[in-house]
Amino acid sequence: MVLLDNENFLAELTKLFQKSRGSGSVYITMKQYYGQTKPQPKNTDRHSMSEASDHKCLVRATNGKKKMSTVISNRDVTKFQMAYANLLKANMDGLRKRDKRSSKKPKTTKAT
Repeated sequence: MVLLDNENFLAELTKLFQKSRGSGSVYITMKQYYGQTKPQPKNTDRHSMSEASDHKCLVRATNGKKKMSTVISNRDVTKFQMAYANLLKANMDGLRKRDKRSSKKPKTTKAT
């Protein structure tokens, strides 16, 4: 997995959306990031660690073949969120339209 800075991540994510425009999917996950690379033993409390450190967010994207990620600090969230929203708006045109069939079931009467 490649760890990129925020601007390069958005540029690579745009390329990933373009490659999968015809067929394929892009999976994006976000989660809170504590800055650790190794798992902590279960008896330690994560919340006490996060209060002392800067709150961060880990964003990962993959299309099954290529994986990339970035870490967003709390002071860069607004800037990243605006650029990310614009990127999603520009690349969400390949979605399939929902089938509008009526899902009404015929009424059945009970014979008593």
